[in-house]
Amino acid sequence: MERNQLFSAVKEIILQSRGRAFRMVNAVLIETYWQIGKTILEDEQQGNIKATYGKGILKNLAQQLTLEFGKGFDERNLNNMRSFYKAFPIWNALRTELSWTHYRLLSRLDSEQKKNFYLSESIAANWNSRELQRQISSLAFERLVKQVPENSRPSIQNLIKDPYIFEFLGLSPSIKNAEHSIESAIITHIQQFLLEFGNGFAFVARQQHIVTDTSDFYIDLVFYNYLLKCFVIIDLMTGNLSHQDIGQIDMYVRMYDDLKRGPDDNPTIGILLCSEKDETIVKYSVLNDRNNLFASKYLLYLPKKEELKALVEQDRQRFELDNSDLK
Repeated sequence: MERNQLFSAVKEIILQSRGRAFRMVNAVLIETYWQIGKTILEDEQQGNIKATYGKGILKNLAQQLTLEFGKGFDERNLNNMRSFYKAFPIWNALRTELSWTHYRLLSRLDSEQKKNFYLSESIAANWNSRELQRQISSLAFERLVKQVPENSRPSIQNLIKDPYIFEFLGLSPSIKNAEHSIESAIITHIQQFLLEFGNGFAFVARQQHIVTDTSDFYIDLVFYNYLLKCFVIIDLMTGNLSHQDIGQIDMYVRMYDDLKRGPDDNPTIGILLCSEKDETIVKYSVLNDRNNLFASKYLLYLPKKEELKALVEQDRQRFELDNSDLK
């Protein structure tokens, strides 16, 4: 057997095994969360007042479970499990091909018809959770749009990086699992550049998973600047920049202030990097009431836009050269 054939054969075995492992773990995770939701709802129905239950018992339960098992069992997620069981009380009606994030989104829908539509379409079109969220937000059910872009279909490599799987197993998702692509190359270079920049940057997280009551978000890079005493979040776009992308980085800044900023921290700074084919765009995001603080103090410790542009363009050119023989 030739080397390339041997490599292909072994690679296929590994991918199939990973696929089976993910499906097994995901099925157990879904059943576990369904059973927890069932147990919580049944306990609530045994005479506990709903408001008191939510503020007292569930909060204490979340604290105990988090101490014992780590992430994944905070009060918000326990409420999600409760909603999950309430939305899907019949276990045999569930499809374990879908992830927990799928079911969190489906549980929020206000009619059985919508839930069944999006559940069926997610399986038939192989939508990942981000595509499902996009379809719901764009009112696909109301418009009865069933066409899904081919490139939106997930690979098993993406599925096994689901943060809820890592949390369920008590593991930490490693940034080494990131796909080798222009996005990961730029993010890695930005991370190294800021740490070597020497102006107080400390690395916090990469692809940080932020959960709100209605959505899941993934922030590409998060730093803390100990000179400015604030978080610096970075979001990378590799396509054409839209108004929605600009609004998203502003939303991340507000969200990070609400969820992560401490009482002694200064306001969060956002940096949007857009690597378009013909032009690289760098935009600092700071809320309007903080422009004076940004201009007088923040800019002294932040890299210039020109430096970030040059770095992104360098990575894009290198990536295009390295992959020119694949075109």
